[in-house]
Amino acid sequence: MKTRRRARRVTLETLYEYDIANHDPDEVLEQRLEESPMEHAGVEFAQRLIHGVIAYLEQMDTLIARYAPEWPLDQMAVIDRNILRIAIYEFLVTDETPVKVAINEAVELAKVYGSDSAPRFINGVLGTLADHQEALRREVLKGAAEAVTA
Repeated sequence: MKTRRRARRVTLETLYEYDIANHDPDEVLEQRLEESPMEHAGVEFAQRLIHGVIAYLEQMDTLIARYAPEWPLDQMAVIDRNILRIAIYEFLVTDETPVKVAINEAVELAKVYGSDSAPRFINGVLGTLADHQEALRREVLKGAAEAVTA
């Protein structure tokens, strides 16, 4: 399996535990890596994703709630919520991953970890967000800057 794909899987597992049990994400990641070691580049990528998602959680959750109104955030499957967060972080906050790649990777995660309808749901929400990428990127970054200064 490719390094970044493995890193995304570990990121998803870590964020899932953080979301469900509020365990320290660095400790959870460390435990996951003890069980299944990964090369250094993958570990760094996973760390960036985990810390980035947590840093922008509020802004990303606002977007998810707006673009998936039929699924309130607290009723959405935890897996789906975190897959969306990872992809949104990758293509709205950083320029590290092309939009199509981020969406494809999210759909692949949904196929492995989500319900039968998860890949379609994830693809639909992320596709809609991608259509408004530049405006949403400005909104997320502005919201994060305002949160820091508040």
